[in-house]
Amino acid sequence: MRKITAFFPVLLVAAFALGACNGTAAKQNEGEPVTALKPAKEKYAIDITRDFFLTKILDYTKGQENMKYLGDKPAIVDFWASWCGPCRIAGPILEELAKEYDGKIYVYKVNTQNEQQISAELGIQSIPTFIFFPMDGKPFATSGIAQTPEETKKMFKEIIEKELLKKK
Repeated sequence: MRKITAFFPVLLVAAFALGACNGTAAKQNEGEPVTALKPAKEKYAIDITRDFFLTKILDYTKGQENMKYLGDKPAIVDFWASWCGPCRIAGPILEELAKEYDGKIYVYKVNTQNEQQISAELGIQSIPTFIFFPMDGKPFATSGIAQTPEETKKMFKEIIEKELLKKK
């Protein structure tokens, strides 16, 4: 009897779960032709690897005297990880800014979980870390975000306008 009473709650949960999936999704398209899947959302921020960084952004393996930004537009490189809460806030903001400033700046993203070597070589010790590459002048870095998403976006826009695009 004890086995039956222990099994009954499991059976009840299973019946409820199956009842919740009563086939309404299938009925919605009944009689309609199946259309193609929606295209993936276009991305403006670019996920990069160490090799891409070395060939298109900065080859730091050639020594300090030869370090020069290799890009043709100013850039932001975001070092992030999927488990990082502030990174998950900054990511969509940077994507939005990459779209807004499309053609004027590049926004690159380095997943520190996948690209541990470059993170170690550049001394990335906390995330999110952002390295800014103006066309003139030295690259500079910041880490962390502001207290709110709105303040974070404002912070990035100020750096883009005043430092990367040199607007006063």
